[in-house]
Amino acid sequence: MIEITCGTPTRQVEEAVLFAFDDVSLPFRRNLSMHLIHGKSMIHGEPGAEKTPIVLAKGPPGSHDEGLQYYGTTIRVGDEFRMWYMGRWGKDPAMANNEGYDGRLCYAVSRDGINWEKPSLGLVEYNESTDNNIVEFPPEVDYYAGAVLYEPDDPDPNRRFKLNFEDHNLDNHMCVAYSPDGLQWTPSPNNPVGPRFEQAGLIRWNGCYYVNGQGPGHPGKSRKLLTYASYDFEHWSEASVHSLKRSDLIEGPSTEDRTRTGEEVHLGAALHDRGNVILGIYGQWHGHPSSDRRYVTMDLGLVISHDAMHFQEPIPNFRFIPGREELDSTIGFGPALMQGQGMENVGDKTLYWYSLWRSDGQVRLATWERDRFGYVTPHESREEALVITCPLQPAGPGARVFLNISGLGDYAAVRVEVLDLEFRPVDGYAGADAALVRESGMRVPVLWHDAETLPATGLPLRLSVRFGPVGPDCTRPEDIRLHALYVQEA
Repeated sequence: MIEITCGTPTRQVEEAVLFAFDDVSLPFRRNLSMHLIHGKSMIHGEPGAEKTPIVLAKGPPGSHDEGLQYYGTTIRVGDEFRMWYMGRWGKDPAMANNEGYDGRLCYAVSRDGINWEKPSLGLVEYNESTDNNIVEFPPEVDYYAGAVLYEPDDPDPNRRFKLNFEDHNLDNHMCVAYSPDGLQWTPSPNNPVGPRFEQAGLIRWNGCYYVNGQGPGHPGKSRKLLTYASYDFEHWSEASVHSLKRSDLIEGPSTEDRTRTGEEVHLGAALHDRGNVILGIYGQWHGHPSSDRRYVTMDLGLVISHDAMHFQEPIPNFRFIPGREELDSTIGFGPALMQGQGMENVGDKTLYWYSLWRSDGQVRLATWERDRFGYVTPHESREEALVITCPLQPAGPGARVFLNISGLGDYAAVRVEVLDLEFRPVDGYAGADAALVRESGMRVPVLWHDAETLPATGLPLRLSVRFGPVGPDCTRPEDIRLHALYVQEA
């Protein structure tokens, strides 16, 4: 017998997050429509305002970050948020987005992810002063794009912060660097460790590092989401996975002499690890008929993955963060956004940081209600709607179930049942014993009579959630929106 590993890997997590838009975690559905929610809303100003706030502004003219483009990462370390971004000065007329010269990796900190400061690090001299927030890098490095990974359990304290980046002075090839604190970086002596590559997403998944972005290596002239892998952060796969396709001109030879005119993937996808699923924010490149990159527009889209190599859009081409009407953007050019690595839940909100692609850059903040990126809702209220999960197997007794759900109350409710692997009801947890949930909330506990936990069968289980149909217990099932299920280990 031959054992082959080529499907979705099994994951063991303290809490499984089953998003409504994830058809691998929630594969079986009936009479449900699925929707996504865009993040174009303000946390400052009037409710419902359409312009997202600038939370990290560019520096004054002549400073090291008078051109502030994200091309970076935000990570929460303890009770502090830390951000790495690219600062440049001037405007390079040879660049389609007018970005400046001399890329410097810069640093900012925040207590809440909203109000940011640029600390004076005193590490690097710029304009005869070290009173700046430039992190320490060898002067021969021209930082262009990259992503930071924090691994506090790395046995080598000097490698707890890792950076996969593009060095403009090494012909834009993939490079790596290490740091004990995220401020003083040492590039690998083996650089460059990979081909020409513009990266956006970096993650460690099932013991392997994955970095994605755009670069050469596959037929066709369009930008594609490509992924490379490494087990030690130094030796990277010589070939890449073609992780997401958007352009019609993907494979094989083409006589098309125009490029950049269609739908492409810009920079790959910035990644957010939720344990059993990866959320990715990718650049939706909308090409201009003239092929002139100065007129390109870009929104940000949502993708998901269960192996860090293959990504899919829950709703193809959905503008997860639309590029329209950004503050302090250049008049006369179409809107173009650029993703960054890092998404965090803070209280009852989910925060995500991004910037503009052109030289007006600056870091902006999109927000959602916590984990409410999308939902399923009954399509036809007169018929029962149903969703059944993938198999779940708690390691022991005491596992609990919670719902992120809205629209419940006196006129709407859902019933939650426990099934075995083969879809048979588990005694005491299904039918007349199903949990009836009428409370809306971001983390509503599911209770079966007096039981707060799942049955400890030692075998795989499934959950089913039933909506409606219209009846005495649920007169308005069309109000129900199921955003996510959480299964938490004891």
